[in-house]
Amino acid sequence: MMLPLWTATELAEATGGTVSAPFDVDGVSIDTRTLEPFDLFVALLGEGRDGHAFVADALRRGAAGAMVHAAVTGDGPTLRVDDTLAGLARLGAFARDRFGENGGSLVAVTGSAGKTTTKEMLRGALSAFGPTHAAAASHNNHWGLPLTLARTPRDASFCVAEIGMNHAGEIAPLVRLARPHVAVITTIAKAHVGHLGSIEAIADEKASIMQGLEPGGVAVLPADSPLLNRLRAAAGDAVVLTFGADRTADVRLVHSEADEHGSLIHVDILGRTASLRLNAPGRHMVLNAVAALAVVAALGLDANRATDALEAFMPLEGRGARREIAVDGGGALLLDESYNGNGASMRAALDVLRLQPARRRVAVLGDMLELGEDGPAEHADLAEAVVGSVDCLFTCGKLMHNLFEAVPATLRGAHAADSAALAPIVAAAIARGDVVLVKGSLGSGMKRVIAAIEAAACRASTAAAGAA
Repeated sequence: MMLPLWTATELAEATGGTVSAPFDVDGVSIDTRTLEPFDLFVALLGEGRDGHAFVADALRRGAAGAMVHAAVTGDGPTLRVDDTLAGLARLGAFARDRFGENGGSLVAVTGSAGKTTTKEMLRGALSAFGPTHAAAASHNNHWGLPLTLARTPRDASFCVAEIGMNHAGEIAPLVRLARPHVAVITTIAKAHVGHLGSIEAIADEKASIMQGLEPGGVAVLPADSPLLNRLRAAAGDAVVLTFGADRTADVRLVHSEADEHGSLIHVDILGRTASLRLNAPGRHMVLNAVAALAVVAALGLDANRATDALEAFMPLEGRGARREIAVDGGGALLLDESYNGNGASMRAALDVLRLQPARRRVAVLGDMLELGEDGPAEHADLAEAVVGSVDCLFTCGKLMHNLFEAVPATLRGAHAADSAALAPIVAAAIARGDVVLVKGSLGSGMKRVIAAIEAAACRASTAAAGAA
């Protein structure tokens, strides 16, 4: 008989709470929109929203029970705790202990770019060796990490957790909860420099992921980073394994052959060569895959089995997903990079655009946020990359206006104050044979542009079907 994810006894023991009536759960949810039957619904307090107001709805949707710290309406069992966020953290800590006692290995991933993609590559690669659990979406903060841990199945062999930050001091408490066997830093770039002040401070904050390593744990660090020595020093007594294209890397990219769909990769893994076809274009994707293979090596697993699994990886929505769209009785290609943006990831995405055969390469770029006083210059400095990759540029936001003015007039499509104003302009401008890259920080709302393009494509497909 298969045990539930959490029994009522475990829920009470883990959280220090009290159950109104016995109930077991098969999952953990904080959002009624994605809740599954027999989940535990955790009523968190958010910005302008109190999860306790949704408990009745969660129970109607099939939740087995709800974790609460205040009075609620609704017919169903509850787990009452002193504070639901603290209760979720305790549940995550209990799950981490249970996972470790069962022999599971935990990998924690951080970095200025590539966290979620590397995490998803590891989900696939480690699944070749045993049941693997990984964070959903980008659940990498003070509630996302505990939620990831609390959802870890009893029989998992591996858990891949993502750890993010916006300000100094945010990673250390998360990694002390995760206690990874392997900690990965994908890259160091000027994301959040407006909050941290310098690239060195960003490196120091990312390096704090190594503070929670289990005894004998391994730090996987980017050999190509100018800040490698700083990161290595922060590793202390931990075992260090480096990855990248640098000739000194322990897991080294020997050669790659790129095309518009992906790359053929040859990697030296601690003296042994492995090859794979990665179906995700761009050098940044290649290096994410090399990082994943370094984790496999750190865990003492067979690289060849991992490479076979990595060949099934496809780019994620908002992080390089490719979609064909209907335009003008033909088609265009949409590159969805709408989830995030900083200087390093912008250049990487523009490199992918450059690889695409097209009638016209179109870039639609929104502000890169949290750059502080460096913001205007960081945006203008993208001009060279744009000139080398783009035939027509659309931008939105106060900061991106610096880039729009820095490129030749012949490349300028249009600039708007925000993504809502830009979206219909872009949707109307796309033509058959275009390849369209959409990218910007999450706060820039570039999903609005994606939605407008796809809505126009849907209308075009409907009109074509009607004409036929």
